[in-house]
Amino acid sequence: QVQLVESGGRLVQPGGSLTLSCAASGGDVSSHAMGWFRQAPGKEREIVAGISWSGRNTYYADSVKGRFTTSRDFAGNTGHLQMTNLKPEDTAVYYCAAAVPMRGNVPTTTDSYDYWGQGTQVTVSS
Repeated sequence: QVQLVESGGRLVQPGGSLTLSCAASGGDVSSHAMGWFRQAPGKEREIVAGISWSGRNTYYADSVKGRFTTSRDFAGNTGHLQMTNLKPEDTAVYYCAAAVPMRGNVPTTTDSYDYWGQGTQVTVSS
């Protein structure tokens, strides 16, 4: 059974930067798309970014375009979300997820992902 574990969440000041990582174990996700989602209190979980299995295709929500960058290691089993110019509205629990190949190149909906991490808290505050 594939397990995903996020790391890197912490308190950061507005305008700061942070990189989240997502490590897969228990299975090979190199052929899976990987997505990053976030959920703020009282809000629905929303996609932030996604990357295809090859790394050649990416997706970013409008709210993070130009500030966030997603990537994955060459072996494909570790993903990263580099976040810059962080804003208080970026505060949320961030989740990584993996989607089996049949779901499409870069799925953007929560129900398109098959495996989820437990989440890591990112707080942007002065």
